[in-house]
Amino acid sequence: MIIIRPSGKTLQYYNLYDTLLTIIESYQIYIEYQCRAGYCGCCRARLLKGVVSYNILPLTCIKPGEIVPCLCHVHGNIEIELYS
Repeated sequence: MIIIRPSGKTLQYYNLYDTLLTIIESYQIYIEYQCRAGYCGCCRARLLKGVVSYNILPLTCIKPGEIVPCLCHVHGNIEIELYS
């Protein structure tokens, strides 16, 4: 389960191979992105709870506690904050 803040929306996911961005888009939630490859950082979000992993590390600069949804995969329940 994925909880999106500040809206509080709850998303279910079934394919562990989908990226977080793909899951969010499947629920028709707007999230800004450009490259889908971890270069631009437009899709950055804050990971509030839970664990994600990367098959390929993002090249964009991210601060501690931030994730890049276009590249990360969800492991278990997470809570994220989308930047406006």
